[in-house]
Amino acid sequence: MRRRQPLPRLWLMTDERQGETLWDALEHLPRGAGVIFRHYGLPVEARRRLFLAVRGVARRRRLILVVAGPLPLRGDGNHGRRGHGLRTAPAHDLKQIRAAERGGADLVFLSPVFPTRSHPGRPALGRVRFGLLARQCRVPVIALGGVTPRLADGLKALGAFGWAAIDAWGAGAGPCRDAIRSGRRFRCRRPGCHAVDRSPAPGDRAGTCTGRRR
Repeated sequence: MRRRQPLPRLWLMTDERQGETLWDALEHLPRGAGVIFRHYGLPVEARRRLFLAVRGVARRRRLILVVAGPLPLRGDGNHGRRGHGLRTAPAHDLKQIRAAERGGADLVFLSPVFPTRSHPGRPALGRVRFGLLARQCRVPVIALGGVTPRLADGLKALGAFGWAAIDAWGAGAGPCRDAIRSGRRFRCRRPGCHAVDRSPAPGDRAGTCTGRRR
């Protein structure tokens, strides 16, 4: 991507366990958000077909689609490897952060910040260590692992540029592309959703819905 448009602050990580809820999550991401396509466990052809379907939604919704894994699928960039467009990289410690920087990463996904269902039993960084590592990173840091909209607010002060999740997006949990400005806040206009969130960062065009449908 190389700065032709702003780097996304909000990211969806795709995963096999999402099942059909993947499509709901894609529809509820705000425009300009990012998607890292994973689904590593699928057979090659099934993964390719799913990617093409996801790419169709991403283009319609104006989402940034980044591809993880070795299969040559053309999106807007690559996660964890060199390629065209936006480069993102995973990191769990300072050594991996430095490797990502040397590799030309535009964003570093630092994880796991909190305990997560994706890696049960794996030690989490916690707020303090996350902050120490994030402040040493020379490129923007995306917080990943057990992060929710509410937890993400506290991570910004620790050096997080944005955050990513597998389970936080969808009809029951923002962000909500139907949020509208109400004074300095954004109120969701989806039927049955009464969530209100604080004002977004400068330049953000959509609010974040953190409520659940009633």
